[in-house]
Amino acid sequence: MGFRLTLISLGMSRTVAMTLAYMQNANSATSLDLERSARLRQPEVSIVMRLLKERDWINEREEKKPGKGRPNKIYSLKIGFNEIIAQLEKQQRKAVDEAQAKIERLRELGK
Repeated sequence: MGFRLTLISLGMSRTVAMTLAYMQNANSATSLDLERSARLRQPEVSIVMRLLKERDWINEREEKKPGKGRPNKIYSLKIGFNEIIAQLEKQQRKAVDEAQAKIERLRELGK
C-alpha cells in the first residue's frame, strides 16, 4: 500500500493525504504546485494548509511575484516524516486505548 493510501486508511482525508504525499518529495510548494500536482482545487489547498498548520506540520511564507497581484504562498514541511508518523502512531494508540477502556467499562456494567 502506498504512502497516500496508508494515510487515508488511518483516517486522514484524501486531500491531506495527497498533499503530504506530494510534500514528501518536494522541499517546498506553492499553492499552484499543490493544485496541479496533488490534483486539488484552490479552496481544498487552503483548507488542507490550515489543518496542517493547526498540527504544526507546515511552514508558510510569502514570496512577492513580479508585477502586481498577491504574493505567492510557499509551503514547506516543518517536521520530518518520521515525526509525522510518530504523531499518527500516538494518535492511533490513543484511539485504541480509549476503545479498550470503553469495552472494559461495558464488561463491568454487564456483571
